[in-house]
Amino acid sequence: MIVVPAPSNSPGAEVGAVAPVEALIIDKQPLFLAALTSLLEAAPLRARVVTTVRSDVGLDIVRTQKIGVVFCELRAEPISGVELVRALATEGRAIPVVLLADSADEPQLAAALAMNVAGAFSKNSPLDEFLVGVRAVMSGHRAIGSGLLVHLIEGSTASRGTDSKRFAGQLSPTELAILAMIGRAQSIPDIAANRGISHKTVRNHLAKIYRKLELHGRTEAMLWAARMGLTGS
Repeated sequence: MIVVPAPSNSPGAEVGAVAPVEALIIDKQPLFLAALTSLLEAAPLRARVVTTVRSDVGLDIVRTQKIGVVFCELRAEPISGVELVRALATEGRAIPVVLLADSADEPQLAAALAMNVAGAFSKNSPLDEFLVGVRAVMSGHRAIGSGLLVHLIEGSTASRGTDSKRFAGQLSPTELAILAMIGRAQSIPDIAANRGISHKTVRNHLAKIYRKLELHGRTEAMLWAARMGLTGS
């Protein structure tokens, strides 16, 4: 699993202890709905859970109740999980949304990462990993399940060698080093301290990296670092 730290937090920011929140679950499968409800209501999360099988009803709930986090299946009906995220953003509602999908839908879930989703997990994610991911989301971070991460990396295996050489030639040694640190979920303050440079200089390097690799933010940069084999050093 990858946890993308919130901009204002360091990579070691606490993701364990979180205050109980109002959680909304949107899913058509009664058994999964019941199981996830029990998981979120139990320790350590102790969330207060509201559920619905319809995403349009879920959207109305978000509009009328104080919801702290939304768990929505990717194939929700009549509004898909992606459309729900888009609707909340359009309305200016800064509510974290965790999208959940069956294993067969991981390609569609991967595509949803380009949006401002707080979390993305397969429904068969390991329990411990999912709980850590949920705590990370509730602490303001973003979390991507390991199953989805493996899918993203393996999907580009065939072109990895070509991409690595091509992009390595575009990045300076300093940019490669910073991209590797981003891949290991290090924060801007930690990168600045490690390199002996200012926070502003780190941000300038990141802007150049994003432009050269045609990336749209930290999450995509972390995935690129993994694809290029930079995170193991």
